Amino acid sequence: MSNTFSRSFTALPEHIDANAHVNNAVWVRWMEELAATHWQQDAAPEHVEAYSWVVLRHEIDYRGNVREGAKVTGTTEILEGPRGARFERHFTFTDDDGRVLVRAKTRWAMIDLTSGRPARVPAEVAAPFMPPSD
Repeated sequence: MSNTFSRSFTALPEHIDANAHVNNAVWVRWMEELAATHWQQDAAPEHVEAYSWVVLRHEIDYRGNVREGAKVTGTTEILEGPRGARFERHFTFTDDDGRVLVRAKTRWAMIDLTSGRPARVPAEVAAPFMPPSD
Protein backbone atom coordinates (compact mmCIF):
# COMPACT_ATOMS: atom_id res chain seq x y z
CA MET A 1 0.00 0.00 0.00
CA SER A 2 1.34 3.34 -1.02
CA ASN A 3 0.40 6.82 -2.10
CA THR A 4 2.35 6.24 -5.33
CA PHE A 5 2.01 3.71 -8.11
CA SER A 6 3.94 3.31 -11.38
CA ARG A 7 3.77 1.20 -14.49
CA SER A 8 5.12 1.25 -18.05
CA PHE A 9 3.24 1.89 -21.26
CA THR A 10 4.30 1.31 -24.86
CA ALA A 11 3.07 3.54 -27.67
CA LEU A 12 1.28 1.16 -30.03
CA PRO A 13 0.12 1.96 -33.60
CA GLU A 14 -3.44 2.61 -32.39
CA HIS A 15 -2.15 5.26 -29.95
CA ILE A 16 -0.57 7.38 -32.68
CA ASP A 17 -2.34 10.39 -34.21
CA ALA A 18 -1.94 12.35 -37.44
CA ASN A 19 1.11 14.13 -35.98
CA ALA A 20 2.91 10.76 -35.63
CA HIS A 21 2.92 10.82 -31.83
CA VAL A 22 0.74 9.63 -28.94
CA ASN A 23 -2.68 11.24 -29.10
CA ASN A 24 -3.77 13.42 -26.16
CA ALA A 25 -6.76 11.16 -25.48
CA VAL A 26 -4.36 8.24 -25.00
CA TRP A 27 -2.48 10.09 -22.26
CA VAL A 28 -5.84 10.58 -20.48
CA ARG A 29 -6.66 6.88 -20.89
CA TRP A 30 -3.25 5.96 -19.46
CA MET A 31 -3.91 8.21 -16.45
CA GLU A 32 -7.23 6.48 -15.88
CA GLU A 33 -5.57 3.06 -16.18
CA LEU A 34 -2.91 4.05 -13.64
CA ALA A 35 -5.52 5.31 -11.18
CA ALA A 36 -7.77 2.26 -11.61
CA THR A 37 -4.91 -0.21 -11.24
CA HIS A 38 -3.61 1.59 -8.15
CA TRP A 39 -7.11 1.52 -6.62
CA GLN A 40 -7.66 -2.17 -7.39
CA GLN A 41 -4.21 -3.16 -6.12
CA ASP A 42 -4.10 -1.22 -2.85
CA ALA A 43 -7.72 -0.82 -1.75
CA ALA A 44 -9.38 -3.42 0.46
CA PRO A 45 -11.44 -5.86 -1.66
CA GLU A 46 -14.66 -4.83 0.10
CA HIS A 47 -13.96 -1.18 -0.81
CA VAL A 48 -13.34 -2.05 -4.47
CA GLU A 49 -16.72 -3.82 -4.48
CA ALA A 50 -18.53 -0.94 -2.74
CA TYR A 51 -17.08 2.14 -4.44
CA SER A 52 -16.02 3.46 -7.80
CA TRP A 53 -14.44 6.71 -8.99
CA VAL A 54 -15.34 9.28 -11.64
CA VAL A 55 -13.16 12.08 -12.97
CA LEU A 56 -14.35 15.60 -12.27
CA ARG A 57 -11.43 17.50 -13.79
CA HIS A 58 -8.16 16.96 -15.66
CA GLU A 59 -5.34 19.54 -15.77
CA ILE A 60 -2.61 18.41 -18.16
CA ASP A 61 0.70 19.95 -19.18
CA TYR A 62 2.27 18.38 -22.27
CA ARG A 63 6.04 18.89 -22.25
CA GLY A 64 7.05 16.31 -24.85
CA ASN A 65 5.72 13.34 -26.71
CA VAL A 66 6.66 9.91 -27.95
CA ARG A 67 6.38 8.07 -31.21
CA GLU A 68 5.27 4.54 -31.97
CA GLY A 69 7.23 1.87 -30.14
CA ALA A 70 8.51 4.18 -27.42
CA LYS A 71 8.07 3.25 -23.76
CA VAL A 72 7.10 5.61 -20.98
CA THR A 73 6.75 5.21 -17.24
CA GLY A 74 3.62 6.65 -15.70
CA THR A 75 3.46 7.42 -11.99
CA THR A 76 0.43 8.51 -10.01
CA GLU A 77 0.77 10.06 -6.59
CA ILE A 78 -1.69 11.17 -3.94
CA LEU A 79 -0.25 14.09 -1.99
CA GLU A 80 -3.09 14.83 0.45
CA GLY A 81 -6.21 13.34 1.91
CA PRO A 82 -9.70 13.56 0.47
CA ARG A 83 -12.07 16.47 0.86
CA GLY A 84 -15.58 15.09 1.19
CA ALA A 85 -16.10 12.85 -1.85
CA ARG A 86 -13.14 14.37 -3.72
CA PHE A 87 -9.57 13.14 -4.05
CA GLU A 88 -6.74 14.55 -6.17
CA ARG A 89 -4.14 12.50 -8.02
CA HIS A 90 -0.96 13.78 -9.61
CA PHE A 91 0.57 12.08 -12.65
CA THR A 92 3.99 12.19 -14.25
CA PHE A 93 5.02 10.39 -17.43
CA THR A 94 8.73 10.08 -18.21
CA ASP A 95 10.76 8.60 -21.04
CA ASP A 96 13.65 6.13 -20.64
CA ASP A 97 16.02 9.03 -19.91
CA GLY A 98 13.80 10.30 -17.08
CA ARG A 99 12.68 13.35 -19.07
CA VAL A 100 9.19 14.51 -18.05
CA LEU A 101 6.78 14.28 -20.97
CA VAL A 102 3.44 14.88 -19.29
CA ARG A 103 2.39 16.21 -15.88
CA ALA A 104 -1.21 16.23 -14.77
CA LYS A 105 -3.50 16.66 -11.82
CA THR A 106 -6.93 15.07 -11.76
CA ARG A 107 -9.80 15.47 -9.35
CA TRP A 108 -11.90 12.37 -8.70
CA ALA A 109 -15.16 11.79 -6.83
CA MET A 110 -15.96 8.56 -5.05
CA ILE A 111 -19.26 6.92 -6.00
CA ASP A 112 -21.17 4.57 -3.71
CA LEU A 113 -22.08 1.71 -6.07
CA THR A 114 -25.25 0.86 -4.13
CA SER A 115 -26.78 4.34 -4.42
CA GLY A 116 -24.94 5.51 -7.54
CA ARG A 117 -24.27 8.82 -5.79
CA PRO A 118 -21.12 10.58 -4.62
CA ALA A 119 -20.11 9.65 -1.08
CA ARG A 120 -17.71 11.14 1.46
CA VAL A 121 -14.46 9.14 1.43
CA PRO A 122 -14.22 7.27 4.75
CA ALA A 123 -10.87 7.37 6.53
CA GLU A 124 -10.46 3.59 6.17
CA VAL A 125 -10.89 3.86 2.37
CA ALA A 126 -8.34 6.67 2.11
CA ALA A 127 -5.80 5.17 4.53
CA PRO A 128 -3.91 2.89 2.10
CA PHE A 129 -3.31 5.84 -0.25
CA MET A 130 -2.16 8.48 2.22
CA PRO A 131 1.36 9.90 2.02
CA PRO A 132 3.71 8.97 4.83
CA SER A 133 3.52 11.40 7.73
CA ASP A 134 6.65 13.27 8.72
